[in-house]
Amino acid sequence: MPQLAYVDGRISLLRDAHVHVEDRGLQFADAVYEVCAVLNGRLLDWPAHIARLRRNLAALFIDLALSDAALALQARRLIAANGQAEALLYIQVSRGAARRDHGFPASPRPSLIMTVRRFDFGQRIAQQARGIAIITLPDLRWRRVDMKTTGLLANVLAKQDARAAGAFEAWLVGEDGIVHEGGSTNAWIVKDGAIITHPLSASILPGIARASLIALARSAQIVVVERPFSLDEALAADEALLTSTTAPLLPVVRIDGHAIGGGTPGPVAARLAPLVWGEITRQTGWVPPAA
Repeated sequence: MPQLAYVDGRISLLRDAHVHVEDRGLQFADAVYEVCAVLNGRLLDWPAHIARLRRNLAALFIDLALSDAALALQARRLIAANGQAEALLYIQVSRGAARRDHGFPASPRPSLIMTVRRFDFGQRIAQQARGIAIITLPDLRWRRVDMKTTGLLANVLAKQDARAAGAFEAWLVGEDGIVHEGGSTNAWIVKDGAIITHPLSASILPGIARASLIALARSAQIVVVERPFSLDEALAADEALLTSTTAPLLPVVRIDGHAIGGGTPGPVAARLAPLVWGEITRQTGWVPPAA
């Protein structure tokens, strides 16, 4: 089927979809976004994504008049029109088009864009079985990365450095040696059976998959510790992990070429994985393929 996009109430072919050249999302990255997983044609963790979208819109003083119910209706309409049962739904809301000026326009009309792109979640099963490698880089982002805005240039450069190094991801490290998160993922380590991740703050994105893993782990009596951890701690960890909407849980087996644990996925990751996939199945009915 042809790929379709939604722009301000209208669904059209992706190649024909457009926004104004002076849209503030283009001019200033004056916009927020969400990426939602679609599995078996159903949205995963939709209420959490909408709640985060609303928080971020409020933080930027963007008033999207569309109700949550209407937004869900339009999102599902676009998913159905695209005919993709396994995909990513991208939602972006900008302040809208206005004469280029740093200050807010007097009467902004926010712009809503949505696209649906096919995505193979099954690929994560093989990666989960063998583990992934990451690199580390200085965290050069602005100081409010807890807001999911489209100002992602530092993330783009980090992800490109990871790709050039043959790694899956780049973990971003502060000047104090503390690991914040990845370019598009949350970061975890495992020590003495406990999983450890950076606490919520302005230094990390409050990941939806992060929150889900914390709840699942605690329900399974796995100790969860939310505290900062250093790169030195990560290199000495028993295991390391990352989570995101597009990578629900992946074991990290090498950091900057250094083997973590035995250099293979560890027992805590093996215990967590079926919990994560089980929750996905519970919400959507999607069953992961065998490794």
